[in-house]
Amino acid sequence: MKVLVLNSGSSSLKFQLFSMPEALVLCSGLIERIGFEDAKFTFKSKNNSIEIVTAIPNHKIGLELVSEQLLNSKNNLIKSSDAIDIVGHRVVHGGNYFSKTTEVTKEVKEKIEALSSLAPLHNSANLEGIEVAEAIFTKAKQVAVFDTAFHQSIPEYAYNYAIPVDLTNKHHIRLYGFHGTSHKFVSEKAIEFLSLKSSKLISIHLGNGCSMTAIKNGKSMDHSLGFSPNNGLIMGTRSGDIDSSIIFYLVDKLGYSLNDISNILQKKSGMLGLTGFSDLRDIQKEAEKGNKACQLALQMNAYRIKKYIGSYTAVLNGLDAIIFTAGIGENSSLMRQMVCNDLNYLGIELDEEKNQEKSENIKVVNTEKSKVKILVIPTNEELEIAKQSVKLFEY
Repeated sequence: MKVLVLNSGSSSLKFQLFSMPEALVLCSGLIERIGFEDAKFTFKSKNNSIEIVTAIPNHKIGLELVSEQLLNSKNNLIKSSDAIDIVGHRVVHGGNYFSKTTEVTKEVKEKIEALSSLAPLHNSANLEGIEVAEAIFTKAKQVAVFDTAFHQSIPEYAYNYAIPVDLTNKHHIRLYGFHGTSHKFVSEKAIEFLSLKSSKLISIHLGNGCSMTAIKNGKSMDHSLGFSPNNGLIMGTRSGDIDSSIIFYLVDKLGYSLNDISNILQKKSGMLGLTGFSDLRDIQKEAEKGNKACQLALQMNAYRIKKYIGSYTAVLNGLDAIIFTAGIGENSSLMRQMVCNDLNYLGIELDEEKNQEKSENIKVVNTEKSKVKILVIPTNEELEIAKQSVKLFEY
């Protein structure tokens, strides 16, 4: 069975083609910096490796590039689009509609679109990926795996907001949580790696979008993102936590429209708003050159993460391990160092030499005397999506 997995982020597209159930990767690739003139497309298979820097204005153009390589006879992957049995799609917001992996139908697409206002950087891109895949791989089953599903275990006292009950009950305004596929994957890897029968973990997913999850015995107990994927940590272009009164001040005193504010908070804030750069690699380079704005932004970013570590350690009443994952979490030794600095009271002590080492596998970067394990675990949302997609059709 051939399963193509499409994982659309706010400015990226990861993809893998699997032979299932053996989980053999036939090809993989990544498109970074979608929407920029210098977007990067990488593609790897057994017979070929491609790296292109070009303008990729949107996810649709990116998906067309992916399909060209899948069907390219030089790559010897598939002879026709009919060879794909399942296309598994990451969908960010499932709202109150979806709590598990679901086969895509017209009604499912309508609900994904209806939820786009809650995740405008993601759901529209996810839906576009579904529709392009439907047009190209006409015989494949299309499957949606929702970021919000893993967080269904969060207790009511944690997911409710202190707003009038009618708004909660009638309009389903509550914390939903995101990046669930990633948090589920790395937390299960950590439990297996550490041989834990009971576990208290904090998973830290750091990419262009960022989130943290408090996980007890494999179940999500609290999460930094909420009703939409815009609060919590400082992100590439999203503000994270702010005082809600700022919105009213921008409207009443400065004359901004609500659409203006939505655009500011989701597309012009975060690291971009603080520095002029949304990519952490650019920010770190500028910080090394002495750019004060970039240095401050890095401090703010790390400080926010530390606050959540303290909060979630209290929620869990203890801590076995923290997990760094995703693009920044896996690759930025500087961010890991800044986050873990001065957390020795909680039993978190980073080994500087181990932190600098490169590894494609699970990496332990804490000191020998650290009470809390510090793990760097490469996430593989694509494999998790493939597994869930295949499982959906097992009878």
